[in-house]
Amino acid sequence: MQKYTLPQLPYPYNALEPVISEQIMTLHHTKHHQAYVNGANAALEKIEKASRGELEIDIRAVLRDLSFNLDGHKLHSIFWPNMAPPGKGGGKPGGSIADRLEREFAGFDRFKKLFSDAAKTVEGVGWALLLYDPEADRLVLTQIEKQNLMHLAQLPILLSLDVWEHAYYLQYKNDRASYVDAWWQVVNWDDVEKRFNKAKV
Repeated sequence: MQKYTLPQLPYPYNALEPVISEQIMTLHHTKHHQAYVNGANAALEKIEKASRGELEIDIRAVLRDLSFNLDGHKLHSIFWPNMAPPGKGGGKPGGSIADRLEREFAGFDRFKKLFSDAAKTVEGVGWALLLYDPEADRLVLTQIEKQNLMHLAQLPILLSLDVWEHAYYLQYKNDRASYVDAWWQVVNWDDVEKRFNKAKV
C-alpha cells in the first residue's frame, strides 16, 4: 500500500520573508509536517497489521493518532500552496472568489476581519479555515481546535491559516495577532480561486 509523503514546497524556504522567516518555514515543513506524515503512516501500518492478526492494538488510541496526523498532513498540504511570496501573494482577490466574498460577507474587508478574528481566537492551537459547501452553494468560515476530526462533513477547504505556535512563535513570540495580520501579505489568491472553481464543479 502506498504511503503518504511530504510534499515539496512551491517556493524556497526563505521566499515568504519577512512575513514568515526561513527558520520557521524550514522547521515547520521538515520537522512538523514530516512528523504528521510519519505518524499517519505508522498508524496505518498498525491498523494493517491488526487487520492481518499480526498485532494487537488499542484501536481507540491508534485511530486518534491517525486522525491527528493525517489531518495535520492534509491541512499543511493546503496551507503551503495557499501562500505565495510577498509581491505575488497578498492584496485583494479577483475573479469568482472575490464576487462570492462580496456577496456573502459584504466585501473582502469584512471577510478579512472575520477570518482574522477566527484565527486569533482559536482556543489553544488550531486553524482558521474557509470552506465551500456545495449543497448550500455557500462559503463557510470555521475554526478548528487542534486538528482532529476537522473535516466538517468533508467540505472542501479553500483557505487555511495555521495558528499552532510552531507556525509563528520563533518570530512573533506570543503575539499571534501580529502573525495573523502579517499573513495576509502572502495569501495566494490564485490558489484559493482555483480551489473554489474546482469545488463548485
